[in-house]
Amino acid sequence: MESSSLGLAPSGDGARTSSSPGRPGRARWRGCVSPWLQQRPWVAIAIPAPRLRRSPRPSEAARRRPCPLPWQPRRSPRSVTTATAARRLVGADHVAARSRDGGAMAEEERALLGSDGGSGAAGPARRLSPCHPQRLAHRLLVLALMCFLGFGSYFCYDNPAALQTQVQADMKVNTAQFMALYAWYSWPNVVLCFFGGFLIDRVFGIRLGTIIFSIFVCVGQVIFALGALFNAFWLMEAGRLVFGIGGESLAVAQNTYAVSWFKGKELNLVFGLQLSMARIGSTVNMNIMGWIYSRVQHLLGHSGHSTLGLTLMIGGITCLFSLGCALILAYLDKRAEKLLCKEQGKTGEVIKLTDVKDFSLSLWLIFLICVCYYGAVFPFIGLGKVFFIEKFRFSSQEASAIDSIVYIISAPMSPVFGFLVDKIGKNIIWVLCAVVTTLAAHIMLAFTFWNPWIAMCLLGVAYSLLACALWPMVAFVVPEHQLGTAYGFMQSIQNLGLAIISIAAGMILDTRGYLFLEVFFSACVCLSLIAVVMLYFVNHLTGGDLNWSARKREKLQKVAATEKES
Repeated sequence: MESSSLGLAPSGDGARTSSSPGRPGRARWRGCVSPWLQQRPWVAIAIPAPRLRRSPRPSEAARRRPCPLPWQPRRSPRSVTTATAARRLVGADHVAARSRDGGAMAEEERALLGSDGGSGAAGPARRLSPCHPQRLAHRLLVLALMCFLGFGSYFCYDNPAALQTQVQADMKVNTAQFMALYAWYSWPNVVLCFFGGFLIDRVFGIRLGTIIFSIFVCVGQVIFALGALFNAFWLMEAGRLVFGIGGESLAVAQNTYAVSWFKGKELNLVFGLQLSMARIGSTVNMNIMGWIYSRVQHLLGHSGHSTLGLTLMIGGITCLFSLGCALILAYLDKRAEKLLCKEQGKTGEVIKLTDVKDFSLSLWLIFLICVCYYGAVFPFIGLGKVFFIEKFRFSSQEASAIDSIVYIISAPMSPVFGFLVDKIGKNIIWVLCAVVTTLAAHIMLAFTFWNPWIAMCLLGVAYSLLACALWPMVAFVVPEHQLGTAYGFMQSIQNLGLAIISIAAGMILDTRGYLFLEVFFSACVCLSLIAVVMLYFVNHLTGGDLNWSARKREKLQKVAATEKES
């Protein structure tokens, strides 16, 4: 009775038919109870006034949501906990702050993250995009560009060897003058190769330096070809001089790139792959330049210096290809430096030219091994085609094939030996095996008439093994900030030896013949063998790490890294 006299709404479904967004029947309570309390103020003490609360404006999604049925209770806004609201508020503030930052940070983040990265503030670890410098695909692309960086240089370096008969006949020069083409390549690098490493470290940087040296290679090859076109042998020598200015310095940049991108246990394999691609260029040159000469001769209808010049100009296309690789590699390296926020190949220490006096005895012995060994390989290959024709009565095509077998073997075997050296270590032992095998090959060629394929195959295996084990040892005996200078000095001394040995080989061949030439090459390998034995004992007495196993070196590197972090 009291409820009806008070004018309260009856209980039941009628009380739940209100269209108010709040509780059922709230509008009727507000309309009836308030006038009744005004007439009876003493009851206000017993009945608390209803709490009037402004309902929040429903969102678009809430307005579109269907109304619940009477037996389906509606979810109160209070069911959203305080922690959830706080998380939403923090997330909104975080998004607003990120949108305010914008600019370079947003661009960098988009470059670093994939399409489905960054899905939430507290989500799982973000995935790197396929173009990130730390991804395997990106590093493989950089490795391929590094390998092709020296393809054109090595292809054109042995153009004279592939066309020895044609050069001597068309330009009317003797063997000593012919070998001067190799000497002119080497002479400028006696000085410039050392300064090339210094310029890479201090002046140009690795990217700009690589591009400049690649341009020198292209210009030098063009001048070399023009010298043949104009029947000017002195211009051909000038072209080889310019070609040499860029060629060996480009090799220094290539090695510095390799150390910058692939440190640690990957280094030997990378050096092997680089050497493999370079030797593929030399192999293609040995087997294709003679064919190109014959096709140009057939096209022109005669042989001579013009045919030689056009053939050399066609070979220069490979130098343009390597220049393109240098440009792309420079862009990728610059991008990696920006994304990874570090300066590659620099340690903050100042490099001085007087650092040469601080080189250890082990490093000087490595230099001596390099000079004596390569002095018995490259000049021999330069003269090998005519050697096989005269001594073993091979045809010109067969002589070219056997002369290039060293490069053919080194192309697939260099990465294999690089992988073995990485896994096993013991670099000095590998170098010793390579030098002994090379000595046996030269003795066979000098004093026997056995099938020369045996000796040349041994020489190819030994050459591949020595390159994979010798060159990475430089990184073990000098600090990182001196790597460019050390590799440049190594190339400089090597070119000094090659220039002298090339001239001496041409003179010996003109006056004494091939037997004395092979004895001369065997003597050079013997000097290299003595230097290897001395390096073994010096490294053992000084406690060096050149002959450590790969497992021991990796373990000590981890200990050193832990101590550095602590």
